[in-house]
Amino acid sequence: MLNKKKLIEYFEKGIKNTSKLKVGTEHEKFILNKTSLKPLIYDEKDGILDVFKSLIDLGWKPIYEEGEKIVGLKYGQQNISLEPAGQFELSGQPLDNIHQTCDEITSHLNQMKKISLKHNFILLGMGVEPSKNLKDFSLMPKERYNIMSNYMPKVGMNGLDMMKRTCSTQVNLDFLSEKDMIKKFRVLLSLESLGTSIFANSPFDNETLQSYKSLRSLYWMNTDNQRTGILPFVFNDNFNFETYVDYALDVPMYFIKRNQKYIDMTGCSFRKFMEGKLDKVPNDKATLDDWQNHLTTLFPQVRLKQYLELRSMDACSWNEICGQPAFWTGILYDNDCLDEVNNIIKDWTLEDKFFLYKNAPIYGLDTPFKKGKLIDIARLLLKISQTGLKNRNFVSKGGYDERHYLKNIEINLENNLSPADKLINKYNQDWGKSIKNIYKENIF
Repeated sequence: MLNKKKLIEYFEKGIKNTSKLKVGTEHEKFILNKTSLKPLIYDEKDGILDVFKSLIDLGWKPIYEEGEKIVGLKYGQQNISLEPAGQFELSGQPLDNIHQTCDEITSHLNQMKKISLKHNFILLGMGVEPSKNLKDFSLMPKERYNIMSNYMPKVGMNGLDMMKRTCSTQVNLDFLSEKDMIKKFRVLLSLESLGTSIFANSPFDNETLQSYKSLRSLYWMNTDNQRTGILPFVFNDNFNFETYVDYALDVPMYFIKRNQKYIDMTGCSFRKFMEGKLDKVPNDKATLDDWQNHLTTLFPQVRLKQYLELRSMDACSWNEICGQPAFWTGILYDNDCLDEVNNIIKDWTLEDKFFLYKNAPIYGLDTPFKKGKLIDIARLLLKISQTGLKNRNFVSKGGYDERHYLKNIEINLENNLSPADKLINKYNQDWGKSIKNIYKENIF
C-alpha cells in the first residue's frame, strides 16, 4: 500500500554519486505547414500522424494511447512527446556532457528537417507562436488534454494559451544527496528569472509587439496558481523531500489512468486518494504510477522529480538551444561554482525573488535589481558557468570544451541582448514592424 514514506523514498531514489551526474534537455517547437503557416492537424494529409510515420521509418518506435492512436515516439531513452496542440517535444536521454547533448539535439533536428521536405512543414523555436490565436490550434487526441482543457478556464485566464500557444526548453539536473538537492533547488529557484531573461524569446502576440520580453511567462503566471510559480517553502529551514511531498499531496489532481483510459479527477486531493477516500473512485487507492503521473501535472518554475527540472526558459532557435543546458551545468555541477553562486544570492529575500519573477518577463535583462540591472547578474553568472565548464574538462573530438556552447550567450550579453531583444530590433528596423520574416529567418 502506498504511504508517505514510499513517496519520500521515490525522490531518494534519484540521488546519484558524483561520477553519475547527468544532464537532460527537453525542447519544444511549433510545427507549422510551410505554405499556410497553420499548425499541423493530427490526422490530416502531411499532418502530425504522417510525420510520426516518417520518423518510425527512421527507427523510432510508436507509443500508443488506448491501443490504437500514436501519441508519441521512443528511441532508446529518447522520447518525442506530443504536446497539447501538436508542439513537438524531444525529451532527451540523460547524458554525461553538453557535447553529447548538442549531438542529440542536432541529430533530432536534422531528422526533422529531412522529413520536413516530404511533409512541407517548418519548425519554429519561440516561447509563443507570434501570429495565431486559440482557435487556430486543435487539441491532439490525448484524453489527458481534454481533461486539462476543460479544467484550465476554471483556475486561470491563460491556461489554454499555455497549453496551445507556448513552447519551452527544460533542463534536468541531478543531485548527490537530500542536502545537495536543497541547495541546488534554492539556487535554481532564485535564478529562474535569470533563465527567463537570458533566453526570453516571446515578445509578439497576434502579429504585434507586446510589453513583455517573455509573454510565455505571463501565460504561465495566469494558468493555475495552485501548481505554478515560485514555491516559497523551498526557502524554509525545514525544506526537504518530505515537505515537497506534502506540497504535491495537496495540489489538486488532474486525472488517473486505469486500463489505458483516463479518469477525470480534477480538483481531487491525492492525499485522500492515497487513503481510498475519493467518491469518484470509491474502491480504488493510489499507486506509485499514479504518483509519478501526478508529479508531471505540477508546473512550478523548478520541479522536483528524481532530478531537478528548470522550467523558466522560452524555446529558442537552433543556435541557442545547446547554451541552455550548458549555462546551468557549469553553475550546478562544480562545487566551488555552486558555492560562489549560493554566496551571491544568500541575501536575496523572498520579496526579491518574487519581484524578479514578476518583472523579468517584462523587462528582461534590463530589469532593475539591487543597485544595477539583471544583466549585471547574468554577466557574473556567465563567468562562473564558464569556470565550471572549464573545470569539468569535457573535451570534444574537435578539441574544445563545454564553454564552446556559451559563445552565443556571451555575445548576447556583451550587447545587452536576449533573443527577444534581437527580434524586437529587427521588427522595429529591418522588418518594418511586421513579423512575417520570423517564418523565414527564425525557423530550424
